Amino acid sequence: MAVSLESVPKLARGVKLRFDETRGRWVLLVPERVLAPDEIAVEVLQLCDGERSVSGMVDVLAAKYAAPAEEIGTDVIDMLQDLADSGFLIEARR
Repeated sequence: MAVSLESVPKLARGVKLRFDETRGRWVLLVPERVLAPDEIAVEVLQLCDGERSVSGMVDVLAAKYAAPAEEIGTDVIDMLQDLADSGFLIEARR
């Protein structure tokens, strides 16, 4: 998957974002591993619903943090591309 502003990402099959009560934080459960994303990554992952485009995600985050959409867009695309390259994120079929 090549992530762009038009992409509509969702978590791949077998990948789950869950709040871990024991750790008191969000974790990304992937086959045979547990990843602990930071707070910003959790916000981005929660927006990966298979309905919203990356552009829509950037708009939500830019409004929430009163930051330039261009700057947020670059960071979000980079993060999502890393997840897609690892097989944790796929393009939603619409």
